[in-house]
Amino acid sequence: MPNVSDVLTSHDIGRFTNLQVLAKQVVEGFCSGLHRSPHKGFSVEFKEHRSYSPGDDIRTIDWKLFGKTDRLYIREYEEETNLRCTILLDSSGSMAYSGSRTNGVTKHDYAVSTAACLAYLMLQQQDSVGLVTFDKQVRRYIPPRARPKHLQAIINELKKQKPEFETELGDVFHEMVAKIHRRGLLIIISDLFGDVDQLMKSLAHFRHANHDIIMFQIWDPDELDFPFRQWTQFASLEAADNRHLVDPAQVRRAYLEKLEQFREHLTSGCNRHRISLVPMTTDQPYADSLAAYLALRRKSK
Repeated sequence: MPNVSDVLTSHDIGRFTNLQVLAKQVVEGFCSGLHRSPHKGFSVEFKEHRSYSPGDDIRTIDWKLFGKTDRLYIREYEEETNLRCTILLDSSGSMAYSGSRTNGVTKHDYAVSTAACLAYLMLQQQDSVGLVTFDKQVRRYIPPRARPKHLQAIINELKKQKPEFETELGDVFHEMVAKIHRRGLLIIISDLFGDVDQLMKSLAHFRHANHDIIMFQIWDPDELDFPFRQWTQFASLEAADNRHLVDPAQVRRAYLEKLEQFREHLTSGCNRHRISLVPMTTDQPYADSLAAYLALRRKSK
């Protein structure tokens, strides 16, 4: 039976257990800072009534109780403090790429480990975590739960994943909007390759539903600096019959220009929709990348 140690090393488990302290300091930080605002005023659990005092928001008055008692009371709620998180994992073909500097680790391997770390961290904090796996369509949806044993279901599903098929993120995310209807945090782990405008339109639907969104964009170093020097055959990982033998020297400048345009377009769209974009490369320890992100969240609060 697969377990946490199948995906995470003991070092990583210890590292992320310690990061729980960091997240708690911020109730304020990665977790409670993200819990804080979208839910305030729309809490799900009623606590008690109290007498109305001048200056109280009239929208919180219980008018039905007023009709029965002819007295003004305010409805108070327990503030929702636990995060409801759904991890969206890209298992499309492009995630199968592994360059010469990653010891055979594909972008998908890296994404799976990152997802497992996040799920472990969230559940240690008694937050709810769910998982969506997708390629050209949603493959599996595990609703968020906060039970410790829920990690096993997530790990089991992560172990089953095999990157294949094409995807268009905008189309797939539109399909997910109806499934993930309760607002919370969405963590997208993907290379984000595709039409940026379509992607942003679908993410705008999630933002309209008051979801917070963090996107971990997974890169192989080869994709960022295009190190190829000799004639090379490039084969699509999503369309087997799409192959091209090219001289890298002739296409390198055009490739890097297109890459820069793509990244600028994506960053601009994320800024416009208040989406956090976190680049990660597969030659760097994913634990270090997540630690840096959590530290950044603490500084911003």
